[in-house]
Amino acid sequence: MSKPDDFDNDDPQVPPPLDLAKWSSLPVKLVGIGAVIAAIGAFFSFKNDGGVQFGYAYLVAFMFCLSIGVGSLFLVLAHHLFDAGWSVATRRFCEHIASMLFPLCFVLWLPIGFLAPKLYQWMGSDAGATRGSLHALEAKYPWFTIPGFYITSAVCFGVWWLLTSRLKFWSLEQDKDGAARCTYKMRAWASVGIFLFAFSVTAAVIVWMKALHHQWFSTMYAVCYFAGSVWMTLAMVYVITMILDRQRVLDKVLHEHQFYFIGSLMFAFTVFYAYVTFSQYFIIWNANMPEETFYYVIRERGVWFWVSMVIIFGHFFLPFLALLRIDVKHTFKFMVPIAIWAWLMHFADMAFQIWPYHYDYDKHPFPFVWAIVALGCVAFMLGLMAMVFLKKFASTPPYPIKDPRLSEAMGLYHPIATPISGGDIDEADSSHGSLHPRPKGGH
Repeated sequence: MSKPDDFDNDDPQVPPPLDLAKWSSLPVKLVGIGAVIAAIGAFFSFKNDGGVQFGYAYLVAFMFCLSIGVGSLFLVLAHHLFDAGWSVATRRFCEHIASMLFPLCFVLWLPIGFLAPKLYQWMGSDAGATRGSLHALEAKYPWFTIPGFYITSAVCFGVWWLLTSRLKFWSLEQDKDGAARCTYKMRAWASVGIFLFAFSVTAAVIVWMKALHHQWFSTMYAVCYFAGSVWMTLAMVYVITMILDRQRVLDKVLHEHQFYFIGSLMFAFTVFYAYVTFSQYFIIWNANMPEETFYYVIRERGVWFWVSMVIIFGHFFLPFLALLRIDVKHTFKFMVPIAIWAWLMHFADMAFQIWPYHYDYDKHPFPFVWAIVALGCVAFMLGLMAMVFLKKFASTPPYPIKDPRLSEAMGLYHPIATPISGGDIDEADSSHGSLHPRPKGGH
């Protein structure tokens, strides 16, 4: 492993591998503890209200965990679309995470499909009367119908299965012989897949989250979910990359720029999320139309006002200021708390989007008990995802071993040096005909 350099040009000792033996049983423990909490919540909820409150808690947890797969799929697509070199080393485990969109996430979605008539007002027993009295619902016909809901859901999972399976298939084929056709195939799938990704994520977010407020209109809602999902996923990718580097799994193919680039992308999506969410709020506030403003009215009163303040300052201002410095993006002890904070803020965002529909500011306080149930569901889902991920990761090489741009990820000089490969333009002459690795940043 290359010796890390810091910004004082000293030469600290390479940190030893992390002792992960005591964490090996964590996924099983998460599944067990989460299943118990979720089962207790489901029991009391079905006993008292037919499963409605459990359904909303489960929906918060599912949309939170779905973000991991959605964000990972986007990062894989972006890697191929931009023909990136630095992200080759992290692409493989992103492919594994994205492949959990189907069938694992589909299986986790099934309780939502079962409880949907109780969660979405327009799907209930009085759906016919509701449809006849609300123009907003009529305008969304046949999408906002019971068949439309389930068909849309099936199509979204089908698209995600198609994209993740094809991209992963050609990635593993590339490991066999490094043939150019594999690279071209992945680029072709990514060029088509980015459009399928955009439409499928938009449709899924609309029918699973926005449909709670079926009379509300917003063209930015799915973009807000996308921005938050990628932001959260980048935090996870940073931590996984650092751990795999410390464990000497990716240390031979990582360069100092990877950590900086991932941290910079996280910073960029911090700003992007703030931009799209503020744009949505400002446009609705400026238009001042009752059929749109009610969405924010119920979120600006009672306890939900304070939740919104937590999101404003915790989802934007704190990470924005924390990630401004260049050197912190190379510091493991600083970035891990930021990554954990990103996950907490995304969970708060999912709760803020879903729970005010049922727990309005006049009749209900903040659902602390059901927040615990939701966290239990998150633990259960993440435990399952971790178990599947570890199995997938162990079954293949940890990185694309014959990707043609792997040398750039390693930070090796090329005959024509470029900043992305670890050199500067004025180093082209001195680097011609030789390959010299450059060290990574410190932990």
